[in-house]
Amino acid sequence: MQGAAGWFFPAVHLRFTEDELATLIEMVTLAASVASWNHRPGADEGLGAYEALENKILEKAKHAGLGDVVEFDEEKQRHQVTMDFQAGSFFQECYDEFRNENFWEELVIRLADRDLAKSIGKEAWEKLTEEQRRERTSEIEKNYWKEFERNGIDRVAVIFPPGEG
Repeated sequence: MQGAAGWFFPAVHLRFTEDELATLIEMVTLAASVASWNHRPGADEGLGAYEALENKILEKAKHAGLGDVVEFDEEKQRHQVTMDFQAGSFFQECYDEFRNENFWEELVIRLADRDLAKSIGKEAWEKLTEEQRRERTSEIEKNYWKEFERNGIDRVAVIFPPGEG
């Protein structure tokens, strides 16, 4: 059997306790949820592999007696965890935290990069490596982090140029 990276594995049979199976369900669901954010060209194959494995594990779990955790979505034609299970799950907590942290980090980096590009000019900014940009924006990033920790996005405003918005 050929894996995603081209490795060959013999068929594997594993036995799980109910708790271990519940953890595995959360792990594959978390992995597939995070992978679904990858919209880069060529990501469909990897995402498809994650979703197929998630579906296979969820289907086996449902047939193993975890029907209160797993349901079949007729519209998507695949298995998924139930909303009740998802609501109290560790994987959902991890996923929400991942999205939250990613949002703030991206916001801070993009604002700091924008400020640097304004101060040195876009052409000079484009010539910098990512590492050079982070070195030059570290203080700006710290200031944005302080602002967002105190006020969240309450003081963020979009200022449209005249004639727009």
